[in-house]
Amino acid sequence: MKLEERLGANKYYVDETSPHILVDGAGFSREEKMKLVNGCPAGLYTLQENGDLAFDFAGCLECGTCRVLCGETIVKTWKYPRNAKGVEFRQG
Repeated sequence: MKLEERLGANKYYVDETSPHILVDGAGFSREEKMKLVNGCPAGLYTLQENGDLAFDFAGCLECGTCRVLCGETIVKTWKYPRNAKGVEFRQG
């Protein structure tokens, strides 16, 4: 089974009113941003053509990789989602 198929089997309960990860890529180097683009197992970070970092927390696996890679720079806030929100793994 491909990674995309496994991720698609998960159920996501998104809390639109309170994102559990807040990022600010302004003023950081391309290399620092690429840590997140290459490191996120769910592929939620993308580097736009103009150099801006785009992020969508809705498909987050809550693994903490972004916090480890850039928790002192781009990732301003990382916490687990509120109760009954977040990811429900269906493929182990």
